[in-house]
Amino acid sequence: MSPTPRIGLIVPASNTAAEVQFQRFAPAGVGVHTTRLRMTGQWSRPLNALADDITRAAEALSDASPGVIVFHCTANSMAEGETGEKRILELVEKASGCRALTTGLAVKEALAHLKLRKLVLISPYVKATNEHEIEFLGEAGYEVVHDLGLGLTGGGDEYLRITPREWTELTVQNQRPEADGYFLSCTATSMIDSIDAIERRLDRPVVNSNQAVLWAALRRLEIAQPIAGLGRLLA
Repeated sequence: MSPTPRIGLIVPASNTAAEVQFQRFAPAGVGVHTTRLRMTGQWSRPLNALADDITRAAEALSDASPGVIVFHCTANSMAEGETGEKRILELVEKASGCRALTTGLAVKEALAHLKLRKLVLISPYVKATNEHEIEFLGEAGYEVVHDLGLGLTGGGDEYLRITPREWTELTVQNQRPEADGYFLSCTATSMIDSIDAIERRLDRPVVNSNQAVLWAALRRLEIAQPIAGLGRLLA
């Protein structure tokens, strides 16, 4: 591993949000390096069909000597449960020799850190994708008491047309008194910029895919410092 702290990201090819947000929020001196995979939309495939591509992506990222490589897609990292998550981690670690992380694992670690158990899930996804995520979270001991999926299918730019203010209002409109936290799922949205506003209005912690992965990756790099704008998780 290089003495320079670096995060490697494997992201869906259409995702134009994640790396921009990582570059913006990562502490000074932390490098963020990205490889893209066609794995969503028309390119959506089961893990067995993605395995070779994941291997090649991890091999390529290893040349940058990152301290951690993240398979960074919420839906795909959760789609085949904890068994699928374990398989992804094994593929990345074997191919790269680096520590591996998935979005799903980072979200679980963030929820545990904040001591959350009952969640409201907000996403841009279709119903079936939300259901996969609810099942994944349930397997890990988290209960989704309510969910909202916007049913968007275009990914990329279609997801980014929903503004942070709109994500804030949607979450507030879907608040549930029994929820002890809110999970804003997806790596390809502007949700990260609604975290503080939602926490102020609902007085509950918020976990978002990009925020959780940045936090979990920095922990693996042994970097612990507050980052403004990312809610209680990074306060």
